[in-house]
Amino acid sequence: ICKICQKDGVYRCPDCMHQPLLCTNCCRTTHASHPFHRIQQWTGNFFEDSALHMTGLQLHLGHGGAPCPSASANEAPPLSGQSRPTTAGKDGDQTKDVDNIPLHLRPPVGSKHLTIVDVTGVHFVLVRPCQCPNAESYPLQLFRAKLCPSTFDKPSTAFTFSVLDDFLRDNVECGTSGMNYYSKLRRVTSNVFPHLVVDRYRELLRVAQQWRLLKLLKWSGFQDNMNPSKDGDLVIFCAACPQPGINVGPTANLDESWKYTRAVVMDGNFKAEHMHERRPDDQVWLMDGRGFMVRNPPYQAYLKATPHITEKSSCNNHKAISQASASRGKLNSTGVGATACARHGCFYPHSVVDFQKGERQLNMDYSLTHALSYNMTGIENVLCFYDINCAYMKNLRRRIKSSDLLHLPPSLRITAGIGMWHVHGHKKECYTRYSPLFIKGAGWVDGEIIETLWSTLNIVSASTRGMTSPHRQELLDFQMNDSNFMKMIRMADSLSRKLKTARASVVLARDAFERFNKAITPEQQRNWGRQEETALLRRVHDPSVMDVFEIQLKKAPTVHAVELRLLEKSPRQGVHHGAASWITRGLAIEEAEIILNIYRKDNGPNPSELKRLTIARRAEKLSADRSRFIADGRIYLRVDDEFERSDESDGRTDLTLGQDTLDDEDAVSNDGYSDSSLVEVFGRASSNDPTSPYLPLPSKFGSAYCKAKKLHRLAQVELELRMGQANDALHGLRLALADKAVIFRGVVRPATNYSMRTWAWQMIQSIDTSVKQCAAIYRQCRLAMISLGADSDILDRYQELQKSHLLATAAAFTQGAHDHRDSHLPWFWTMDIPKDTDSKSWLSEFYRIHWLRAKAAKDRWEEENELVTSEFVWVVNFFQYRAKRWNEIYMAKKLAGNRGAACYAARQQAVYDRLAEQAELIWQGMNPDDNPFHHGM
Repeated sequence: ICKICQKDGVYRCPDCMHQPLLCTNCCRTTHASHPFHRIQQWTGNFFEDSALHMTGLQLHLGHGGAPCPSASANEAPPLSGQSRPTTAGKDGDQTKDVDNIPLHLRPPVGSKHLTIVDVTGVHFVLVRPCQCPNAESYPLQLFRAKLCPSTFDKPSTAFTFSVLDDFLRDNVECGTSGMNYYSKLRRVTSNVFPHLVVDRYRELLRVAQQWRLLKLLKWSGFQDNMNPSKDGDLVIFCAACPQPGINVGPTANLDESWKYTRAVVMDGNFKAEHMHERRPDDQVWLMDGRGFMVRNPPYQAYLKATPHITEKSSCNNHKAISQASASRGKLNSTGVGATACARHGCFYPHSVVDFQKGERQLNMDYSLTHALSYNMTGIENVLCFYDINCAYMKNLRRRIKSSDLLHLPPSLRITAGIGMWHVHGHKKECYTRYSPLFIKGAGWVDGEIIETLWSTLNIVSASTRGMTSPHRQELLDFQMNDSNFMKMIRMADSLSRKLKTARASVVLARDAFERFNKAITPEQQRNWGRQEETALLRRVHDPSVMDVFEIQLKKAPTVHAVELRLLEKSPRQGVHHGAASWITRGLAIEEAEIILNIYRKDNGPNPSELKRLTIARRAEKLSADRSRFIADGRIYLRVDDEFERSDESDGRTDLTLGQDTLDDEDAVSNDGYSDSSLVEVFGRASSNDPTSPYLPLPSKFGSAYCKAKKLHRLAQVELELRMGQANDALHGLRLALADKAVIFRGVVRPATNYSMRTWAWQMIQSIDTSVKQCAAIYRQCRLAMISLGADSDILDRYQELQKSHLLATAAAFTQGAHDHRDSHLPWFWTMDIPKDTDSKSWLSEFYRIHWLRAKAAKDRWEEENELVTSEFVWVVNFFQYRAKRWNEIYMAKKLAGNRGAACYAARQQAVYDRLAEQAELIWQGMNPDDNPFHHGM
């Protein structure tokens, strides 16, 4: 029974509340305002899927949904239930027998039926346009009804605004491709026969492109796309970065205050690939250069005019340099390079570039110069983070000066930095030269935030791989704009968390610095302070001055320095070329075995499954390294067939570094270094035990055997390398013990709560492991020296290491004006200090380094506290500026009589007023007595 007229009910609507049962007329009438509900029809036994167009439902355009009075009274009524003879399937034959298609999926007969795609599926609706003399065009009438036509010339398909918005949200949040989304709509329309639903996938892609552009135009306050103001004008930038004229007033001292430094970070993303296009000339660019991707024609002209110059790096072999010229034939673009603000993670408008090969400097030059031209009027200082800045910044000015298509103001001061994660992959010097910890004005920033942005962009990267260049550019622009928008609306909350962290950390950093400050003399404070000030002033022109933050005492030659010296000299008679490198490999294997044994013992007899896996992997790698080393050793040791066939063995038990004796003073026995034959050593070395001490090194045979077999020159090479190895081990030992003493004095003793004490003792345990490793390596090394026949001078320099030498108390490490070359410190603390040096020791140098680094940490946290406070003001100013701009648009549209645009502008103004008010309330909640905001900047 029909719920309304009490007649026979044949339809029910699952989309309506309580699924009312309705007759045909009542169903048509009640759904006049809900034409996209999916209904079901009673067959006598069950309800089957049906469609509203089968009830005779019509959609009237204009007149508030009422029929147009000017429409012809004789116009034929809709032919419900009839269908066209054909329909298109997504796969297979385009012609289908209508008898095989359910009635509600058949396109109806009649040219005025429109295929409308909604979130509820695909519908066929009879559309009656307004026919009044002053009526708007048919496409515009569809827009008034919140329907977007797929074409403006006799449209047969339209998409509801809601389905387009839903698709964009799915695409941005979930990375749903157009094909997957339309496949979902087909299943919503008919879960049993989705393949019989008409295919409007291509129309969806085309309309979605236009819809993205319309959205960006509306959000940016443009009523049309005819008069672009500048590059990147359709997208938003960071609300918290200083932008003169927007969130920074005209009275700000931009040149002198470090707070107005722009912090940027660059990086490449090789997930955003792009295939070669079939018809590159048959393309339509809707918003080229008005988003985040750079304008295509000027960029292509720049690439053609700029040669790629491969520059060698003096640092480590980074992928961004070594693969800069890597080409992949099937790809038009191997990825993208971008510039973002380093403090808040917002992409810079008109700065994202495509890579043609690898991450070449000419690509990143184009990105950086365009980023530094965006709202930068009056700003003279830039802090630039990039993974390979140690090489990239060397010739930046020269490259830009040589190009007619790039420009940077000569007065712009660029300070180079490397992110905290990447800087540890560089050589040692890069840490103090480029780490943000040592950059004045950086605040507490890691320089790696752009890495988190790629995860957002990569949501859609896979679906852009086969798109046309304009479509790909628009989709990436929209995704990046959404990322910036989400950052903007959450900026006040983010800054409040940063400010709380900064305020707490400033107190801790000041306390830590004061503890170091009290432990040194006033003269040392002045001298070290002058060193820091001079370095920070000169670092822009010469980053090497930052080496003052590293230990300055000259170290004894390392094993690598000795190896290099031996390789550069002519090979000794009787020694194969490359023997020094072969022995160095053996020393490295020996060290790795010692470290593995210590790791095994520290983890006890029942380690976790993950640790057992780690041990097994390291042991497997060691076994492979040993096998290669032993195979090469037959060349350098001249093992002939007679020795190779021998199977002699004395069954000597391994008395060297055992797992259970690592803590004993005599953990290393010289039994492993007794005179042994080549056959004995090779037999024991070839065992499958990766912890076996028997490597075929000259020290395993003994000096007498080496002389007898004319291997004494090779033994001399090992002795020199062993001295370098001993220097390395003692240097590591000094570093670890000094760190331990400083941590005891500055962290463990002043710790006031359980968490601080726990953290401090974890640091001490880590250092103790390093001490054990260095001590064991040194003891093994000294036994090898004895076996190689080292003379008394060498053994006097490299004395025996006792347990008591590793137990120096923190009291012995008290910093002061006294020299530490006395009985309170073990012999290895003074072995490298020149005899004419009375004012320095290893420990005083350590206090200098710790003092400088504690001061750097204190300064960065104080800067962070001040920066975040200023950023709160800039964020409020930004929101107020946007609200004021929308108010101006509102007034202009209101005077022009454009009520719709005026209402939208008023709504946008209210949104930004609310964001500004929210930011002020968050600030006042943290600072009840402070109001730094000045309305009407």
